[in-house]
Amino acid sequence: MTRGRRAKDWPSYRLALLDHEFLRSPAARGVRLQLEQLKAEEALRAAGIRSTLVVFGSSRVREDGPGAQPRWYAEARRFGRLASEAGGALHPVGGWRDNVIATGGGPGIMEAACRGAREAGAPAIGFNIRLPREQAPNRYTTRELTFQFHYFAIRKLHLAMRARALVVFPGGFGTLDELFEILTLRQTGRMGPVPVVLVDEAFWRGAIAWEKLVEADMIERADLDLLRFAPDGEAAWRALEAAGVAVRG
Repeated sequence: MTRGRRAKDWPSYRLALLDHEFLRSPAARGVRLQLEQLKAEEALRAAGIRSTLVVFGSSRVREDGPGAQPRWYAEARRFGRLASEAGGALHPVGGWRDNVIATGGGPGIMEAACRGAREAGAPAIGFNIRLPREQAPNRYTTRELTFQFHYFAIRKLHLAMRARALVVFPGGFGTLDELFEILTLRQTGRMGPVPVVLVDEAFWRGAIAWEKLVEADMIERADLDLLRFAPDGEAAWRALEAAGVAVRG
């Protein structure tokens, strides 16, 4: 066997692009981060997605679940439909769509918002994350706009970078993580005037003692102005209209 033929089997001789062991190594982490960002970026650009309305909320909420869950599901679905009909997602301008519903792509509130968008005839984006307990995409995201991320950081980047607004339904740790990520960006001036609307005021005031943060001098009272509360999906959309989220038609 010639040296040239033997070299084909040497790990060092493989093209870096085809060397899966190398690409999965700690040294190539920066490359993997860039690839995750680029893949979704190019797909969204090809689909003409210019801006999004991001919807967060619990993946545990069920349409036929206990307590307030059916109401939360119904209102997220209603918001997804109303926002898609009136916000511009149905009517591209110059080849670009605005205010497209974007979620984490999973079940619960995310499914409900995407379902409403689908019922309006508009696209819906799913930014799924790979977890130890596998989370499958819900059946209402648009196939070409359903992504899977390994890195939370890149997923967060895509959730935030096109967001015209954030609408947050009741949720747990994941929802709170995303909510405070955006609030911190707004508070520190690293993000533009993106309105944040919390649906079901009683839940959110019971879950978080917002006034206590002011009283303890943890935040300024003016920081509370970053928040808006809405009782339901329709009121959430009206709050976004009042905040100046452009309506394209």
